[in-house]
Amino acid sequence: MAIGFRGYGVRTTCVLGTLLVAACSAPTPEKPVDQVASAPAPAPKSQAPLIAPLTMDGYKKAFAQKVAASSPHLFDDPLPDMLKSVVVLDVTIDREGKLVRVAVRRSNGFKALENRALDAVRHAAPYEPPAFTIRRSDGSVNFLETFLFRDDGRYKIRSLVAEK
Repeated sequence: MAIGFRGYGVRTTCVLGTLLVAACSAPTPEKPVDQVASAPAPAPKSQAPLIAPLTMDGYKKAFAQKVAASSPHLFDDPLPDMLKSVVVLDVTIDREGKLVRVAVRRSNGFKALENRALDAVRHAAPYEPPAFTIRRSDGSVNFLETFLFRDDGRYKIRSLVAEK
């Protein structure tokens, strides 16, 4: 003889299961149209993505987007044929997204433009925590990011420049 849920017979268990499934799948009553139209729209959530970019290129792009979003010195025009300066920064971010270190790795010697790039990275911190798949043994990530400066001191970030 088969025994069902908590000492009930199989037939009773099947009936209870059917009732539970029916209750869970019953359609919810719809609101009248006038109530739906007058309901305020939910405020957009400003939460960080639930899943961090899983590749270093993806993380660098998310990093660059955050820097760009907080910078008034970005330009949207196509890249000029000649750039005034190219500044390469060495960036380290810890497992929680805190900026640990940012330093100039390469520059053309324009200190004001170096400082502009450094300040932009510092101002945009903290960043999204790096995914486990790209972390170093201490939990941090380290990468180089390039700032491409025009004559007027405005820049583009290399990770955001479309590939041609």
